[in-house]
Amino acid sequence: MSGFASNDAGFDATGLRRILSELSVAQLLAVHDEAEKRLATASLSGALSGHAESELLDVLELREQTRRRGEVFDAALYLEVSDRDVDSTAGFMSVHSLYARGVRLGDGEARRRKVTATGIARFTAMTGEKLEPALPDTAAAVADGEIGAEHVSVIAEAMDRLPSRIAPDERAQAETMLAAAARELDPGALVTVGNRILAWLDPDGTLTDDRERRRQRGFHLQPQNRQMMSKVRALLTPTLRAKLEVVLHQWAAAGMNNPDDPESPRGAADQPGLDPAVLAAAAARDDRTIGQRQHDALEALCEWALALAGQPAPDRIPSQVVVTVTDEDLARQAGIAWTATGARLPISDLVKLAADAVPHLAVFSAATGQCLYLGRARRFASLAQRLALFARDRGCTGPGCSVPFVRTEAHHMPDWSRGGLTDIDHLGGACGRHNRSSGDKWGQWESVILERGARAGRVAWRPAGRGGAWQVNPVFHPEQFAPHRARASTDDDHADSVDHNGHEGHSSTPHHPAA
Repeated sequence: MSGFASNDAGFDATGLRRILSELSVAQLLAVHDEAEKRLATASLSGALSGHAESELLDVLELREQTRRRGEVFDAALYLEVSDRDVDSTAGFMSVHSLYARGVRLGDGEARRRKVTATGIARFTAMTGEKLEPALPDTAAAVADGEIGAEHVSVIAEAMDRLPSRIAPDERAQAETMLAAAARELDPGALVTVGNRILAWLDPDGTLTDDRERRRQRGFHLQPQNRQMMSKVRALLTPTLRAKLEVVLHQWAAAGMNNPDDPESPRGAADQPGLDPAVLAAAAARDDRTIGQRQHDALEALCEWALALAGQPAPDRIPSQVVVTVTDEDLARQAGIAWTATGARLPISDLVKLAADAVPHLAVFSAATGQCLYLGRARRFASLAQRLALFARDRGCTGPGCSVPFVRTEAHHMPDWSRGGLTDIDHLGGACGRHNRSSGDKWGQWESVILERGARAGRVAWRPAGRGGAWQVNPVFHPEQFAPHRARASTDDDHADSVDHNGHEGHSSTPHHPAA
């Protein structure tokens, strides 16, 4: 850096530091906020255009250095919030939920904050003294403004990949090397360095045993994109890879399981009774890539597994395709349907799916959003009631929760022990964490089912004992943001004014659901 700020005439950096050293955290944040507002005003007024190119480079470097140094405070704040259970005080299930939903950072950024805090924050020992960061050289580089959160994530992932049998001094050396490389490289290039360090420490792979491979195994479906396509991120054990290769070799053979070819054989290429001439003819017509063939093979395997699925427990959603869709969209065969696992499905694909299978299809009114089916009362929710809850809720009803319905539980409002009824208008879908958090104590959540307005029949939540606005989870109901719905909501759906029966008007004692 060239000392860009200190070159301004009359700028007293020493005096400014002395003043700032006497301010509290809240006052420092107020100063920071005002400085950001001034920077925004200056940029909009064209202040940057008055600087030479070399000065703009200094501004860019200083800006990024300042942004990176902020990670130190963010990590310390995350740790303090976690240690003092601030998330529970605010009525959230976890620190992750507080960051992802409460301050609306989203799951990805919330996870990044945790990774950064775990790596560079100073934890407190049982005896009370502050410990050194888990990644000390990385923390020093962040404090210098030389590396940012993305660098920290790459270093943390590289360190996690190191076999547990590597000696502590070699592990510390690896972190030092990664931190030094991060000061000179972007995060993408740092990944390559991490791979080379791993190869250097374990050149023949002998330090990676079965226990290490089991620890690292994983299979993750990534969120759907705007085209409703999904990426897969996986780390397979050698055993699973070997099995998968054998299966794909037969199910993804040229000509097999081709959805664009009605004459294509289904199943494995080596199945008894398959005519080689039929397969050869289908292979000659097959113009799919190997990736497309393997995709179609996995889909065919899923269809085969679903066909073999046994009968489910009576109070659970069965291991079949369960779909909810508006009668309006189904009639015009356009729009989006939702499955119980949380996936979006084009109506055109739903029609094709229904032609070959008998999924549970719940159709509800597009005009009111209220479920058209009511199950009969009993202590535990029946399968019919679970399907009806899915049609209405589509997933967990907790504010901002994205847990799909297949992983939710049916809970009573009010609790069964308080005279609650097992009827559809006294039940709601909630994930295990939201279900367990319900109650009337500080740090818990209370809920009610709305009975009037544009969102009638929906479950609304708020932190217990704090009053305030009732919150309805919009994650599985994006249609509520459509212009005509927004106008209706403004006119007659004020979720912050609901009584204990779900009537709008005045606030009163809500229901406290329980499993």
